[in-house]
Amino acid sequence: METGLFIALGLAAGVLSGLVGVGGGILVVPALVFLFGFSQHQAQGTTLAMMVPPIGILAAWAYWSQGYVDIKAASLLCAGFFIGGYFGGRLATSFSSPALERIFGIVLLVVAVKLIFSK
Repeated sequence: METGLFIALGLAAGVLSGLVGVGGGILVVPALVFLFGFSQHQAQGTTLAMMVPPIGILAAWAYWSQGYVDIKAASLLCAGFFIGGYFGGRLATSFSSPALERIFGIVLLVVAVKLIFSK
């Protein structure tokens, strides 16, 4: 049961990441759109490409060296995230740029409300 949940969680995170470029994208995506004139699609694609190599590897290493990484869970999440990222990216490219901007904004708003009102 746990294996399936890890894969499902990774899949959901991958879809969300591929769809709206979450992570550092909360800051980078709007900056690329508003400050540099990127389209929403270009901003999300660029942000995803930026985050892949350096951040995940170095952050994981820092946590792993302190004993804070569950390798089994991380591997299963990665499998789902890998597949979900592909499908989220495909889904994102099927939307118009204005629609994708609205989706991105709604996701940010939901996260903000949750963070503000959670205990």
